[in-house]
Amino acid sequence: MGQEHTTNAAAHGETSTYAPLTPVPPERRAFGTSDAFALWFSLGIGLLVAQAGALLVPGLSLPHALMAIAIGTVIGVVLLALAGVVGTDTGLAAMSSLRPTLGVHGASVPAVLNAIQLVGWGSFEIIVMRDSADALAKQSFHLSMPLVWTLIFGALATLLAISGPLSFVRRFLRTWGIWLLLGGAGWLTWNLLAKHDLAALLARPGTGELAFGAGIDLVVAMPLSWLPLIADYTRFGKSAGGAFRGTLLGYGIANLWFYALGAIYGLAAGGGDALLTTALAQAGGGIALFLILIDEIDNAFADIHSAAVSTGTFWARAGVPMLSCAFGALCTLVALVVEMGKYQNFLLLIGSVFAPLFGVVLADHFIVRKRRIDTAALGSIDGRYGFSGGWHVSAFIAWGIGIAAYHAINQWLPNLGATLPALALGAVCYLLLVSGRRRAYA
Repeated sequence: MGQEHTTNAAAHGETSTYAPLTPVPPERRAFGTSDAFALWFSLGIGLLVAQAGALLVPGLSLPHALMAIAIGTVIGVVLLALAGVVGTDTGLAAMSSLRPTLGVHGASVPAVLNAIQLVGWGSFEIIVMRDSADALAKQSFHLSMPLVWTLIFGALATLLAISGPLSFVRRFLRTWGIWLLLGGAGWLTWNLLAKHDLAALLARPGTGELAFGAGIDLVVAMPLSWLPLIADYTRFGKSAGGAFRGTLLGYGIANLWFYALGAIYGLAAGGGDALLTTALAQAGGGIALFLILIDEIDNAFADIHSAAVSTGTFWARAGVPMLSCAFGALCTLVALVVEMGKYQNFLLLIGSVFAPLFGVVLADHFIVRKRRIDTAALGSIDGRYGFSGGWHVSAFIAWGIGIAAYHAINQWLPNLGATLPALALGAVCYLLLVSGRRRAYA
């Protein structure tokens, strides 16, 4: 019944209604390279990204912060683009595509973790939009109404999540949203170059409170946070190559741009993220911040939508629109009662969980299974993805080793950076554990 409803909906052009466990057939895929670029460029630019960039200083000097941004962006976007290829290869939602690696039941573990982290991200997005809008209102009208802003942005993000990714990209981003975004980002950049002494900021020494490797991990954490949901969007991609290139260029350019803007504006405002929103609000009378604020809704939309899709992989009776409503309400409620504060630990915790997981997933998809999948076996523990009662123990062992390595390196070798070693170790351990059984898993 669910399969029939999905197919009928797709026949009428509503391809975004495909259930998480239903592969999107090639003839129903609408995303080209330019669509992927527009989506991931938009998601990579945002106030929360700039806020993360501000966390790099003054612990690191500005030259070291910019170097960490460059290295972390390259690492993060390559991993993100590869994870996007998994979605295009399988046509499945992100958490559904983990079943061949973790098992039919095992994939529910990252699905739950992903839903939890997306509630955090969605709440953070609503909070940063609320605080930014309130700063603009105070500056322009001497008016403060954080409660009203929270409800407005929570409702808008929820409505977009219900509409689905295809509607959002085609009706909003490709028509006028991307141009507003470019205008706002360009204005902030011009203001930075025209009104601040970059030479003096570059010459200012760092305090040493943040290790260089930890700075790289902080940058990698932002694109890494999208790893567990990118396939929710690339499953609508026409080709794996187009999804890879669009993601790589779109998110890569945006991440470099806004991490750097956040670090420089944050340092100019006195260091750290505490004064960043005020500093951006004062840039050009707040025009640029207002334009980017409009676009910031797309990040909250993506968090709420993918939280619904992730939950739909293990709670099939609840439709994605209904779950989007529920998660939108939850994110809004959390935003009402939680202060923004510094979320550096939240970012690093995400990295410690999902970096080694996707080391295992990418090794399994590209090396063990050679980009093949048996979609008929996704729903049964009696099939090839049933493993041991629905759990692939070898994959969980490799994942656990990677998580332990991440925290050990972060604790005792912070200058090394934990993301790449943990991801690589998870991948290598998995390949070693299944080395004698690759043919059975392919």
